[in-house]
Amino acid sequence: MANPDADVPTIPSRPNAGTSVGKIVDIEHAVVADDPRQWSPARKNAILVTVSGAAIIVGLGANLYNPAIEQVESQLHASSGDISWSISLFILIQGCFPLVWSAISEIYGRKVVYIASFGFGIVGCVVAATAKSIGVLIGMRCVQAAGSSSVLAMGAATLADIYDPHIRGTMMGVFYSAPLLGPALGPIIGGALTQAFNWRATFWFIVIFTGLCFVAFIFFKETNSSGRSSISHETVVSAETKITKEDKLETSPSAGITHDSGALISEVFAKDLEGQTTLGSGDSTGVVTKELKEIRLSFRDVNPIGPVFLVLSRPNNVAILFASGLLFAFSYCLAYTCSRTLSIKYGYDALQIGLVLLAFGMGSMLGSILGGRWSDRVFTRLKAKNGGVSRPEMRLESTFVSMLFLPLSSLGFGWVAEKHVHVAAICVFLFFAGFFSIAMYASTLAYIVDANAGRSSPAVAANSSFRGISAFVATEVAVPLQLAIGDGGLYSLWAGLMIIAELLLLLVWWKGASWREEAERKEAQRASES
Repeated sequence: MANPDADVPTIPSRPNAGTSVGKIVDIEHAVVADDPRQWSPARKNAILVTVSGAAIIVGLGANLYNPAIEQVESQLHASSGDISWSISLFILIQGCFPLVWSAISEIYGRKVVYIASFGFGIVGCVVAATAKSIGVLIGMRCVQAAGSSSVLAMGAATLADIYDPHIRGTMMGVFYSAPLLGPALGPIIGGALTQAFNWRATFWFIVIFTGLCFVAFIFFKETNSSGRSSISHETVVSAETKITKEDKLETSPSAGITHDSGALISEVFAKDLEGQTTLGSGDSTGVVTKELKEIRLSFRDVNPIGPVFLVLSRPNNVAILFASGLLFAFSYCLAYTCSRTLSIKYGYDALQIGLVLLAFGMGSMLGSILGGRWSDRVFTRLKAKNGGVSRPEMRLESTFVSMLFLPLSSLGFGWVAEKHVHVAAICVFLFFAGFFSIAMYASTLAYIVDANAGRSSPAVAANSSFRGISAFVATEVAVPLQLAIGDGGLYSLWAGLMIIAELLLLLVWWKGASWREEAERKEAQRASES
């Protein structure tokens, strides 16, 4: 019979930490007031729909603009280099700026950041829509990218706040399918708006969509108010209240849980009705008399570097992030270069290109949803097989099937495009390339969250940065490589890079648990010595 506490991982306590009775509970599973994990399914579904709907803007922001490039170039007297910068800088900032939003959200909560960032994005789109020069347009595209980027990291962190690991893969798959509507529908909507009105209409469309998301987040219920999902929040509160190690190690004899400050995993700081900090589990709690209502956290507590540095200090995270970056860069490069191929070799207009790319978008969406479900199914089966004890690395076994077909899909697309085969063949390979690449990515995203308990937001923000930087590089080199070696050579190269990404995933599956546990032990030791 499976252990009912199997989803509550244990972390080794530091040496000589005092009496250690029972198990030590990690920060993610601390007992908190108004636990988001205990909210009703209806409330959780409403949150999932809200953040997934907001995530659509990530893909739309990048893809609505592409069909309008020719008009922008003509009306604003822009060069091809200017246009390239307007695309690549958007990708780079959208990937890297979540580091800032995630650090702020760890202190102030998710809701404040959602509202502030989407307000930021609205301003950028309004000014871009009225721009009279390419310089202003590029600058406002950067502002738009920064504003829309928050949901990339925050959405996954929000789902980590409300869902336990055994269902998290499915929900991550649903969430990540939303941004994939951008590559699928963006070229169609953008092409229609550009032909019916002009390029400025694409930005006004985003203003309206972002405004609706902004209003929705006004009614959003905070999921991280307790700070349970955030080691960063716990660290700040610990410093502000000056709680001693003796206070943190204090526990009721009947509680059966040691509150170990060295491991940063005690049942962390739930607020009771009087504003006191409570520790404990079940019916037994220890109360620290310092009142949280005296604490005033400020921007000096916001540190985007520290939490991300801790994420990158773990070898398993570095390996999985490189694999994730390669997978995203492949998807972005495929949509970008396919548009050029369809325009130059097949003579398609913006609307026809959008309809062909719909195959890639549909494959990506199905890969995200079904890949997430398959990830949870494999995770649950392996957990039961292991006596009810789970490890985040178990989830990566769900990628094995996709590993066989993704390089083949890349090769197939490249050579049918190179030989100018009927467009139906291109649609087939686009579908499979999207399906298998995103099915793998859905599992890697869930792993990144599972393997970084208490750091889900900075971990996903780091993932966004790797994605953004990888896509930025891929965008800059894609066209020169396409011109030099053709689609066949380019996607043979990508097939090799996908094999490298798969080898990194296999390495994490094999060695990730030992790397992660060693890193946790060292972090606990450093904390106990401070």
